[in-house]
Amino acid sequence: MSDIAICVENLSKLYRIGTGRAPYKTLRESLTSAITSPLRRWRDRRPKTADGGLGPPSPVPGLRSPVPSPPQPGPPSPVSRPSPDNHIWALNDVSFEVKHGEVLGIIGRNGAGKSTLLKILSRITKPTQGRAEIHGRVGSLLEVGTGFHPELTGRENTYLNGAILGMKKAELERKFDEIVAFAEVEKFIDTPVKHYSSGMYVRLAFAVAAHLQAEILLVDEVLAVGDVAFQKKCLGKMGKVARQGRTVLLVSHNMAAIAALCGKALLLNEGRFVLQDIPETVIAQYLHSAVARAERQWDRDENGSGDETIRLLAVRILDPQGRPTDQIPMSSGFEVQMEYEIHRRTVGIQVGFRLLTADGTVVLTSGDTDMLGVAQPERLPGRYTSRCSVPAYLLSPRTYFLSFGAHVPNIQVHFFLEAALIFAVLRTESLGGVGDDHRLGVISPILPWTISKIGEA
Repeated sequence: MSDIAICVENLSKLYRIGTGRAPYKTLRESLTSAITSPLRRWRDRRPKTADGGLGPPSPVPGLRSPVPSPPQPGPPSPVSRPSPDNHIWALNDVSFEVKHGEVLGIIGRNGAGKSTLLKILSRITKPTQGRAEIHGRVGSLLEVGTGFHPELTGRENTYLNGAILGMKKAELERKFDEIVAFAEVEKFIDTPVKHYSSGMYVRLAFAVAAHLQAEILLVDEVLAVGDVAFQKKCLGKMGKVARQGRTVLLVSHNMAAIAALCGKALLLNEGRFVLQDIPETVIAQYLHSAVARAERQWDRDENGSGDETIRLLAVRILDPQGRPTDQIPMSSGFEVQMEYEIHRRTVGIQVGFRLLTADGTVVLTSGDTDMLGVAQPERLPGRYTSRCSVPAYLLSPRTYFLSFGAHVPNIQVHFFLEAALIFAVLRTESLGGVGDDHRLGVISPILPWTISKIGEA
């Protein structure tokens, strides 16, 4: 066990869902209930007479009644039993080990139990069954910005947030300048954070959490904060942490980050352990499992992707005749279609997709406002369709996945649906004698060439 940093054995967590909480009582109500409860119990033991009144009290336990009372007809009293529909196993009999210095990526669909696992390892919540042993000081980056107070300045929140995360004052003072420089908020550090943009807010919050000096670091979806430039900086910071020999558990929907940063990956599905192996193997199994192929739809009342601003209703891959398809010849173009509903007026929102290969390599990302030339497009409430045409001879023959999202660039992510559709690009005979399709590269467009003989006009 000397080289084991984390040992998880038969870990399970049960949650009760869909049950209301009884309202809190006042002190007066509690005292009144305590005083009157003996009288209520005595009255409840008295049988009802034919005219609806109360008969004599029931016999005292231990004494024989001269005339036993006949049983009263009526339906049996209901027995309160927990319903399986009201319970969910967020984790179910999960076991694995992580060695010191390993970087383990944890992947799975939404609701697979990834965040619950990290919360148990961080001692935020207790497991229902099983055990987890952790050998080393733990630092958690689970909720970026937890503990920030809007009325306090960036400087004050840095110290407050650091203390919540377990950093000593001397450690914070030593790293303060480095934290502020990393967040790029030097000019505003003494301004209350209620005046910060959302990007500034999350940059400072991540900077504080990322500078924890812990032997074991638990990271949950914090690599998606801020704009593109800051996300690259976040990835660089995580890479530096990994190279320092610290143990890292990284939960992310960014398959490229998992493949680049992690030596191993773990796949969860509906709370159960599926596979622990090298990232390429785990990512391939994750992307191939339970992925819709050519079309996916959600009802308005269904729990799909979205928030109070926008909700995704359908995504499709269509052939040139407008039919859903998951088999596309190289010589044929196709269309990616998204249907969604805007619930309130919004400015600057972009809807788009990310195309990636089976090993998690991002091929391209495209949004529906990329070509409009409008800095801040406005959309009013209503139902919309966004379409993107992908030309023929762009993609090489292989399997691809499509992820879908909506965001206001550099400000807010409304939703991101990882690996929602899967499709295959088929080889075209006109390619000639190329044997290994993967040698073509991820993309293989037909580009214009000119041929001329040197020395001739």
